[in-house]
Amino acid sequence: MTLRIGLLATLRLLRAPSAAIGAAILALLLGAAATAGWLYPGDPLEMVGAPFTWPGSDAEFPAGTDLMGRDILAGLFHGARVSLLVGGASAAIALGIGLLVGAFAGYAGPRTDAVLMRVTELFQTVPSFLLAIVLVAILGPSLSTIIFALGVTSWTGIARLTRGEFIALREREFVRAAQALGAGHARIIFREILPNALPPIIVTTAVLVANAILSEAGLSFLGLGDPNVVSWGSMVGAGREALRTAWYMTALPGLTIMAAVLALNLLSDAINDALNPKLRRRTATAPAPAR
Repeated sequence: MTLRIGLLATLRLLRAPSAAIGAAILALLLGAAATAGWLYPGDPLEMVGAPFTWPGSDAEFPAGTDLMGRDILAGLFHGARVSLLVGGASAAIALGIGLLVGAFAGYAGPRTDAVLMRVTELFQTVPSFLLAIVLVAILGPSLSTIIFALGVTSWTGIARLTRGEFIALREREFVRAAQALGAGHARIIFREILPNALPPIIVTTAVLVANAILSEAGLSFLGLGDPNVVSWGSMVGAGREALRTAWYMTALPGLTIMAAVLALNLLSDAINDALNPKLRRRTATAPAPAR
């Protein structure tokens, strides 16, 4: 039954135009990240041309050069590696923490739930981006530090969503049946309840990756990015000094960030529609408000 539902959701997802657009944009960005070392084997931070070369004015640098003479297109390709890596890895950390906290809070009982939710609320009292700035400033700006900081500051939404799903599912008939058959708590949590709670979590995870990409860009723009690698955010930060005279230095990486976030949001919307067809149908057939 679960396999059949998954196949139907996959077919609905493949037919969605937003899914096709989002997947195409994301595939282009992943392709750029995968081929960066082959197309641009040198150091993207190396000065290779005359500064302030505008896009289209030199065939050797199709996207132009920045104020230091670095190839902007090479930076975009190599920056795709860093930005997508930070987005995916930090989202994985947040997903792991959020799933564990939310699962145990929703399944273990009121006392454990109260303790874990108080911890979650404690993290929510401080803005996640501000806490990430503090952690990076204390631990030092490096790629691993940024991934860690963004991961441990963005798990609260996943935890609350998982808790709500577990509370709704733990009294269902299939859970009662597993308990009557003598299944252990770990099996019930990870084999019975969690697979049925995954659809909204998957949708939220796509948005989490997009938020992590934006947060990394914000950290790099503030000068808290890894100085040894190039990312889209660091390119935007480097180009702000010449924003009036050479706006393309910030516009091109900014458009790339926008494309990545748009692709992930389109995919999350399409996945949500595919996994919740009844909600989509009910919204589409709702009567118009009286005038």
